[in-house]
Amino acid sequence: MAISTTLTTADLSTITAFAGLPADTLAWLIAHGEGRTYAAGETIFEPGAPAEFMTAVVQGGIQFYAVKGAQHDPIFRIDTAQVSGVLPYSRLRIIAGQGVAAGETVLYLLHRDHFPALEQTSPELVQRLVGIMNDRSRDQVRGQERDDKLRALGKLSAGLAHELNNPAAAIARAAQALANRVGAKPALFVELVSHCPSPEAMLALTGLAVPSAEAQPPQSALARADREDELADWLASHNVPNGYHLAPALLEAGVTPAALATVADLLPPAARPAAFAWLEGQLTTMQLVHDVQEAGSRISKLVSDVKTYSHMDRASGFEPIDVTAGLESTLNILGFQLRQKNIRVVRDFASGLPSIRGQVSSLNQVWTNLLDNAIDALPAQGGEITIRTQREGGFVRVFLIDNGTGIPADVLPHIFEPFFTTKQAGDGSGLGLDIAQQIIRQHNGRLEVHSEPGRTEFCAWLPVAN
Repeated sequence: MAISTTLTTADLSTITAFAGLPADTLAWLIAHGEGRTYAAGETIFEPGAPAEFMTAVVQGGIQFYAVKGAQHDPIFRIDTAQVSGVLPYSRLRIIAGQGVAAGETVLYLLHRDHFPALEQTSPELVQRLVGIMNDRSRDQVRGQERDDKLRALGKLSAGLAHELNNPAAAIARAAQALANRVGAKPALFVELVSHCPSPEAMLALTGLAVPSAEAQPPQSALARADREDELADWLASHNVPNGYHLAPALLEAGVTPAALATVADLLPPAARPAAFAWLEGQLTTMQLVHDVQEAGSRISKLVSDVKTYSHMDRASGFEPIDVTAGLESTLNILGFQLRQKNIRVVRDFASGLPSIRGQVSSLNQVWTNLLDNAIDALPAQGGEITIRTQREGGFVRVFLIDNGTGIPADVLPHIFEPFFTTKQAGDGSGLGLDIAQQIIRQHNGRLEVHSEPGRTEFCAWLPVAN
């Protein structure tokens, strides 16, 4: 429990903000304020309590915690000789965190009701306190911006990990299957040549070992199963065991019973099992190699998208850039989040769009913030996001449209205000759209929003590069 404490002007002169003040100003502070002493670990401020006092730490300190249920996370600390709490012209009304005494702590408290009189008594002190408040606000904004960037980086990293995991896993599976296939080939080849097939038969067999370059027409699962059964039955009728094991790969490569019949007529009957097993293994091996190439290309594309997105392979100055390339790289980076919510993306990019002059990484942060908000606004079962670009006079216009529930009319005027957010605590600081607006303004453009139920449209105007 706090103990009332008598303070002297000498005690107040140890406070950095009060240093060098006239004696009559310090005497006024003593007369209108109060001293309190708290034991180590004692709670000084409770979250949600009214913010009423300017607080100066004469001895000890105050450790502030963010309270989330039973969890207390340290956020900042006020040490001896520092001033905190409500300051003149501050809009702080509610204490957000819990303040706990760090050791035995002595505080000087001045109620905010005395601020008008303080301004008349010591304009110099009020000016100092306003400077402290401005510094505190800047530090808070920087901290929130850093936290927002780290939160966005965490989302992107998680999505990128999933994106990379799929092709990496495909390569691992294909490599294992290739090892098994290659290991079995020598024995099949020995068995095949032991039956002395003719050169014509070997030529016909190896001719089928090249997959068809023509794309196979799409088939229903039932139609495909019927064709596999037909091919398996044909293999069984020619004394080839494991026909149902061989048929899927042969069918995938476009091999038909008629093509196999041409080869079978040239082979000794005893050579057919080894020949067609070797053929299936060869076609599967080539398909696995193709799968590895595709997965490797996917990884290379992701790395390229990350480089484009982060601008890490170029200088950070303004330069002519392709807006469409930035939008594509951002969509690819956020691909996992889009697929996770089954969101359909419609690309409506204008052809021949001129370059704009800007910073790739900064603009990609804008696209990320807008897309992230659109993804959050859409229901769990999915929705649609449209990305549209067009030229209008000396500007490139970039539209991002979602078919979510829309932004309520009472919220819409505030969405670009710093720290304004409708998300749950911990899900956002309310700086994303403010940062996006600032970046667009740095590019001599403007960011607009229109919303109604079922349609929210953000539009960025960016001047064409000279």
